[in-house]
Formats: sequence, C-alpha cells, structure tokens
Amino acid sequence: MSTLQKPTNENTTVQLETTMSTCTLPMPDPDPKYKSCGLNKECVPRHLCVDGAISTTGEFFIDVRIDGEVCLYNEICCDLSNKRTTSVIPALPSEPQEGCGWRNQNGVGFKIAVKTDEAEFGEFPWMLAILRVEEDDDQDVIFLYECGGSLIARNVAVTVAHCVVNHEAKQLVVRAGEWDTQNTNEILPHVDRQVKEKIVHEKYRIGTLYNDVALLILEEPFRWEENIRPICLPPPNTNFDGLRCLATGWGKDKFGRDGTYQVILKRIELPVVPHSTCQDQLRQTRLGFYYNLHESFMCAGGEIGKGTCTGDGGSPLVCPIPGVEGRYYQAGIVAFRVGCGEQNVPGVFASIPYALQWISDKLISRGVNFTDFTP
Repeated sequence: MSTLQKPTNENTTVQLETTMSTCTLPMPDPDPKYKSCGLNKECVPRHLCVDGAISTTGEFFIDVRIDGEVCLYNEICCDLSNKRTTSVIPALPSEPQEGCGWRNQNGVGFKIAVKTDEAEFGEFPWMLAILRVEEDDDQDVIFLYECGGSLIARNVAVTVAHCVVNHEAKQLVVRAGEWDTQNTNEILPHVDRQVKEKIVHEKYRIGTLYNDVALLILEEPFRWEENIRPICLPPPNTNFDGLRCLATGWGKDKFGRDGTYQVILKRIELPVVPHSTCQDQLRQTRLGFYYNLHESFMCAGGEIGKGTCTGDGGSPLVCPIPGVEGRYYQAGIVAFRVGCGEQNVPGVFASIPYALQWISDKLISRGVNFTDFTP
C-alpha cells in the first residue's frame, strides 16, 4: 500500500496491541505505460495479448514466476503485432462452487508459483477491506484502509468493533474482491459498497476488547462473482482446538517501524490453541500472571515467524469444514496480540462461535437470508 500513515483513531485507553491501522489506498493510474521486454515487445496485461493470453485447453492457470522476470505477475511479454487494442477478459476455467466457504486454492485466472505466503488472486473470496472515506486538501475523495473484514451475506460484513466504533456508518465503505492494492488491472475488478448501518456488540469493552465484534449492513448487496463469495459460519459451540487454520490480511510483516505493509493479500497457517493453554502463555507476557482471557476470545498461532500483525485487525481466521476438502468455517476475527510471530505467544481472535447467537439475533431482526452463510 502507498502513502502509509500512522493510525489516527487509536484509543489511548486500549493497552492491548490491536491489529488495525490506517493507510491510503492508491488511486488508479489514468495513463498506464507498458515497459519494453525486448525488441518490438512490451509487458502488457495478459488479456491484451492474443498469443499466450488463454491456453488452448481454456484453463488459463498460468504458472507465474515473479523473481527475475521483466514483466509483472499479471503481465506477459507480448509482440507488438499481437497486442489487442481493446480489453478482452479471458474465459474463466470453470463454474464456481455454489454456497459459502469455498476456497479457490489455485486462484482465479492465473497462479503464483513462488511466494507461498501470498494468497492467490480470488483464493479467499470472502476477504474484505474496510475503508474510511475522506476528502483530501483538494476536496478529492480518498479511501483510507482501516481494517479487514469478511463477507457472510450479500449485504453483511463482519469485522472487529474496535475498527469501526469511532466512525459513522456513512464514513465506511466495504471493498470485496481486492487482492493487489496497487493494481487496478486484475482480471476481475474489486467492488465497493457503502455501509448503511453499523452494529457494534453492546457488551464490547474498549479497554479489554471483550466482545470485539461488529456487523456492517450494506446499502446495496454484492453480486456473487468468482472472487466475491461468502464465508460459512459454524454451528453453535463448534470447537476448533488443534486444527490448523488460515488467517489472511494486508497487515505488517512485524510490529514497529521496521514492519512493512503488504501490497498483495497474505495468508498464514496457524494452529488453534486451547483457551486454557493460551491464557497460560499470555500470562508469561507483559499482560501479567493474573491476566484472565475472556470467554469471547479464542487463540491461534504461537509459532515463531508466523502471526497476524498491525493492519490485520478484523480479518478472518478460517478453519476447514471436517470431511469437505476446500471448504471453510470462519472461526475467529483478528483482534489483538502481544508481539508478532513470537514463539508460544498466540494471537487473540474474537470467537465467532461465542458471538454466533448475537450475530443471529441481529440478522434475524433485519431479515437477512441465513442460507448465504450456511453450508
């Protein structure tokens, strides 16, 4: 992300390191320039090149290698005689799976083969960016990234309360289908929706982050696309202990000034840590020996070099649905952590199973269709 800024809305009473931050999303380049990759050749978006844009089998799963290449991951070195003058979206390989929670493990349209910590394009179609709308000094509208979120219904997003509690609904926009925050030439576009209503858990506590859950009701529902789909919510009292689950986000790779924000959506595999074990481990940190982990939290992580950091707040932790390959429940929402990727120091997440009754009550009263998030 470009023009990174320090958070402007952190509440000074919060002693925990909440995993949210603020940065400015780049605006599209109005006049993109293609760079040379050889004699009479240019790096162009893959769908603008006649030869090589779509495989003869129609699969379009291109094994892209980033390191050492002249062109970017979503470009191809194209002979000028083969360059299209108009944009042609390549055929997608197959119809997406119906229903919630399906991960596009091979991506949509092309595949990255090098960096294992980068999500594929469209791999996690429920992943959202929660944006705050402001005007700059020239009265131009800018979008400020506040935190992550997840899509559970066509018109409902889930995030953490500490991300949105200080903002009015009219200030917030939910973006679905985002992946590379510095590129607007992806094969499927992101889609923005204005927030109509913000619902913060009534028992949310700022200082402790208990019940750190919020729902965002959107002005207009999303249409399902291959890169925009809902995540499933688990049955009541589901226990995810011991499972290896996936967290995603655009947050920093580590805390502090040395940490850098991610341009492309990242994924990390984390083990779910039992509540009692997590409490014991957190008591070894600056939280102190008498720290009590509230029942509205769950934990995951505690492996060195792996974890959620600043900017990941609100992002989902998803766990595999037993017996169904490639399908996931949302288990938690990134809330806070002490440090980032430290051994035996798990990250703390707002528990979806714990909040499930509250979520259900709020959505029933608003006539939301539960089939969107029910497998």
